[in-house]
Amino acid sequence: MVSTGDTAPDISATIANGEVEAFELSDHLGDGPVVLAFFPGAFTPPCSNEMVALQEHLGDFHDAGATVLGLSADSAFSLNSFREEHGLEFDLLSDMGRSAIQDYGLEIDIEDLGLLGVANRAVFVVDDDSEVTYSWVADDPTNEPDYEELLDAVESA
Repeated sequence: MVSTGDTAPDISATIANGEVEAFELSDHLGDGPVVLAFFPGAFTPPCSNEMVALQEHLGDFHDAGATVLGLSADSAFSLNSFREEHGLEFDLLSDMGRSAIQDYGLEIDIEDLGLLGVANRAVFVVDDDSEVTYSWVADDPTNEPDYEELLDAVESA
């Protein structure tokens, strides 16, 4: 599992930003910290709550020079619908092949919901040099991160 002090694995995924296009994390480093918020699945209550909370803090993250990205195994088309439904102004990454989820050591099964090989809820802050300066991984995927602690980590990245 990736943790603070590690080099962040590069991510090749599909970005859902209203459009659907290719994304490489390495292309987005160097412009301030990147917040990677992995979540199990769009349209589930805990994931909706987390993404809405990130949206509510988005101005603070932008003021700190950060880019916020959500990431799940959902399709980019589902993620675009999810963004629209919740008024999310940050991009979401579709990792249907689960390569990023596996590279970050976050793959879990939530068998009660039939969700297999999805991302555990986790947040990483990656600096301009690809170093993970903050990591939080949920003990239980229904838990949410401490948003003030996350913002503090972004401001000190």
